[in-house]
This record gives sequence, C-alpha cells and structure tokens, in this order.
Amino acid sequence: MTAISVRGLVKDYGTKRAVADLDLDIEAGEVFSLLGPNGAGKTTTVEILEGFRTRDSGEVSVLGEDPQSANRLWRNRIGIVLQSSSGLDLLTPREILASTARTYSTPRTVDEVIAAVGLEEKADARIAGLSGGQRRRLDVALGIIGRPELLFLDEPTTGFDPQARRDFWGLIRSLAAEGTTILLTTHYLDEAEQLADRVGVIAAGTLLALDTPANLGGRASEEATVSWTEGGRRRSLRSATPTLEVARLSQRLGGEVPELAVSRPSLEDTYLSLIAPHVNDAAATTDTSMEVMA
Repeated sequence: MTAISVRGLVKDYGTKRAVADLDLDIEAGEVFSLLGPNGAGKTTTVEILEGFRTRDSGEVSVLGEDPQSANRLWRNRIGIVLQSSSGLDLLTPREILASTARTYSTPRTVDEVIAAVGLEEKADARIAGLSGGQRRRLDVALGIIGRPELLFLDEPTTGFDPQARRDFWGLIRSLAAEGTTILLTTHYLDEAEQLADRVGVIAAGTLLALDTPANLGGRASEEATVSWTEGGRRRSLRSATPTLEVARLSQRLGGEVPELAVSRPSLEDTYLSLIAPHVNDAAATTDTSMEVMA
C-alpha cells in the first residue's frame, strides 16, 4: 500500500517556482527522509502533504485522500511535529498532552508519551520554564499522542543533546516497528542514515536522487579509498576492488598493514555533491526569495 503518492506537483510563489513537477511515492510503514538545503522546496512540499498549503497543479494522495480537501477523520490519522510551537507557556506538558489526546479517537496514554520523550521530571512544570531541548521533546510528544498512521517530523531533534537524539532514534524505530509511516526532514545526515529506509534529495524544487541511504547516488558502487602508513608517510589509492588491494598490500608488507583504512563516499559526501550546483545557483537569489521557498 502506498501511503503518499505525488504526481507532477507544482507550487509557485510569484515568479519563483518552489516545487517543480515533483513525483514521489512513500510506502506504508516506510521511514522516508527528505533532504535538501534551505530553500530547496522541501518544507513547501511537506506542508502540501499535510494539507496546510495549496498546490498550483499536480495530484497528491495521502492515506488515500487529497489533503487539500480532507476532513477531520483524515486528520485523526496523521501526526505532525512542527519546527516549533508557541502559545503554551502557562500550561504544563501533562495538561497540553491530555487536552490534545481528547481530539483523537485512539490516543496513547499521556504517561506513556511523557516517558517516551523523556519528560517525566518536567511533566507538571510550566512550559515557560522548559529548556529549548525540553520544548522540542514536547513538540514530538504532541505529534505522537494520537497514535498516527502517518507521522510528519520536521527537524525533530533540533536542540537535542547527543544522548537525547539517540533516545529519540529508538522511539522512531519503535514507531516504525508498529507500522507507522514516517516522513522525516532533517539536516543531520547521520540521522537520515540511521533511521530512513529510503532518502530523497530535493533542490530547487526538483527531486535529484531517490534510493536507500547506502545506495544513494551510486555510493555502494563508488570506488573505495584504501589508505595506510608506509615508510613514515601516509599513502592512499582508489580502487573498485579494495579487498584485493588490501591483500596485495599485506603480501608486500609482510602481513599487517599499518594504520589501514578503507572507506567509500559517505552519505554526506554524496549529498553535498548532489546539491552543490543548486546551492551555488541559490547564492544569487535574494534573501526574500529564499524565505518564500523555505
């Protein structure tokens, strides 16, 4: 079953094309990460999928409905973690979660969600007194309280410390194991690599690449770099058969190869090479146009 289907999606802001004839399918139960630089059109795309922004043309189906005309029953099936929330300062996490839970048909329990995002010690404190990272955890809690079939996560771990990020990754894996479809936007490439079944790279409103993190941009078939130390100097070579090169080095050096390392292009390397031409083009645009496309 396809959870999200997009065909020929177009969105313009004046003379600026934010999304350009985008095609995309996301399968039910998949964790999909949409990557792209600021101004790439990814936030516009996600807002259209969430039903918060109208499109100019194209076909969009989310959980079998057009989000542009979907009703409350459809909204009951999705969860959204926005980049930030406001206006809640006088409430406590427990209060706002209890209130939000009542708008869903089969919500998680408030205590379960508070524990899942690590807010037990702040559950009854005023939101005004929470740190930035704690507020971000509350944003995530609000997104999952309704037990959504489809969860939109927009930069969910911004402000998290390293341990909190790892804990959050565990939460996402558990949601995925339960069958929740997850659409994740993030600037953390390691997060996408750890969590996503597939990743898509978007720039200038166009989908540049779509694959698993391991295979994106032909990573798996790229030549590997073999490096080692010999005669007090660091040496390296590139090869499509790194195992054979290591065997040759071992034979030539009489066994152990000093400080041996074998590496292929990282997801970050591949991502940066894909977006480089578009980032250079974007540098010529005004700050205003970049804000509009965000």
